[in-house]
Amino acid sequence: MRNFFIFLLVLTFPFLSYAQKKKLPKRFKLPTELNEVSGLYIKSQNEFWWHNDSGSEPILYQTNAKGKLTQTLILDKIKNTDWEELTHDDKGNVYIGDFGNNRNARKDLKIYIYHLDNKRLDSIQFSYPDQTQFPPPSPQCNFDMEGFFWYKNQLHLFSKNRLNVGNGYTKYYTLEDTPGQQDAILKDSIDLKDRVVTAAAISPDSKTVVLLSYTFKKRKGFIPKSKASVFVIRDFKGTDFLKGSIKKQKVPVFIVATQYESLDFLDNRNVFIASEKTKFIKQKGKRLKFKKWD
Repeated sequence: MRNFFIFLLVLTFPFLSYAQKKKLPKRFKLPTELNEVSGLYIKSQNEFWWHNDSGSEPILYQTNAKGKLTQTLILDKIKNTDWEELTHDDKGNVYIGDFGNNRNARKDLKIYIYHLDNKRLDSIQFSYPDQTQFPPPSPQCNFDMEGFFWYKNQLHLFSKNRLNVGNGYTKYYTLEDTPGQQDAILKDSIDLKDRVVTAAAISPDSKTVVLLSYTFKKRKGFIPKSKASVFVIRDFKGTDFLKGSIKKQKVPVFIVATQYESLDFLDNRNVFIASEKTKFIKQKGKRLKFKKWD
């Protein structure tokens, strides 16, 4: 009889897991506190961590998978100059990217390292090796940053270029995951064809890297319109991510402009993305499932 129940459990476990995952919403509203959401770390299927961007309080917000606020963590020893991204390592640390740099003039770029369990706080201060002017001429303003992730004891950063006046390239830098002053290493770059990167993540099995991006235009000179895409990268060797195979998956289009700035993996095929509040649309989260790789 005992062997029969074990057999029955093994037989039904995949279906239980599938049913549990099916309960996760495809979209949900975020709490009013996250009106300028710009960072997301999915710790577990029902534990999502978020933060807002520039000028907001230095707070990490926890919600469940339906967007209900479950915890507020105030980091009162640090400042939110321009938090733009959130990632994590395998040791219990989260990394908060205080490296938003719209004017390309900052010299105080930081990444905060915070351990969620023991509350230890530290930071990385860094600079870009190829920036000599603060700010540089407008076409060279490619030192804003909104996407990064942790992988193999390094932080992998992807720059946000400027639409219309930029050179069209996203630059890829690395930093060591240790506190202190560092010079970032410029590894590579890629032209995403009139798209700017607003978030990045690597899958749990480390086989897929994704870059969240958008483009923005005005129809008839005054009606705002945006399109968001996720660039899915696979078949790379080591950390040569931008040399892998790349496919673009569109995010469903809204009638009016939507700013998607947060992204993380739920599992190897599903990510959640989130957009901040705009004049016409409230802040919200959305689950996106990747198409099968041919």
